[in-house]
Amino acid sequence: MNAPHIHVEVAPELALFVPHARRTGAHPLAVDGVSTLGHVVESLGVPLTEVGALVVDGHAVPVSHVPADGESVAVRPVARPQRVPGAPLRFLLDVHLGTLARRMRLLGVDTAYESTDIGDPALAARSAAERRVLLSRDRGLLRRRELWAGGFVYSTRPDDQLRDVLGRFAPELRPWTRCTACNGLLATATKEQVADQLESGTERSYDVFAQCADCGRAYWKGAHHDRLETVVERALAEFGT
Repeated sequence: MNAPHIHVEVAPELALFVPHARRTGAHPLAVDGVSTLGHVVESLGVPLTEVGALVVDGHAVPVSHVPADGESVAVRPVARPQRVPGAPLRFLLDVHLGTLARRMRLLGVDTAYESTDIGDPALAARSAAERRVLLSRDRGLLRRRELWAGGFVYSTRPDDQLRDVLGRFAPELRPWTRCTACNGLLATATKEQVADQLESGTERSYDVFAQCADCGRAYWKGAHHDRLETVVERALAEFGT
């Protein structure tokens, strides 16, 4: 008896996940008549975090749909901006996205980050426990069932990564309100409160300071402020509300 076949067409936005021969048009695929469509799509290489809709013969179906012989399947990308229901929008980034994490914190986005590799199970568990959107370039990590929500980071360039995340999830931007080192909230501080962190030149040149409520790190408009301000201004111009 011949195995059932379906025809699968993957949206251009998701083409990088599938073999080159499947990147344009619809292609036949053998199925076993038991596995869900979600499993079938993941077996092609597409993480379900990147799928916005599965359309079978013109009708949207859930990932639990079991495809039957002859069906035509369209795999569509997530709509942008993507709404993540059920919790305040917060993020968790894996060990490879440190620069992106600092830039998101600079913009006031609640962004947890693991600076050491704690392993995929622990990252996925933290995403679920804290209801954070896990961002990663690791497709295997994004396929873990315990994830609360996730997103693939498509670029290796921090500027493009930031634009992609802001455009996809549209988080509220509140620049200069979070510690770029630990994600804690910043509060205004006096020079006396942060004096132990200042060199003599800094103490003489600056009068306005902020301090992290969690780790105690002090902030002021130092030598790198103009470069960071450029990042902030660019993000606000394109994605600010």
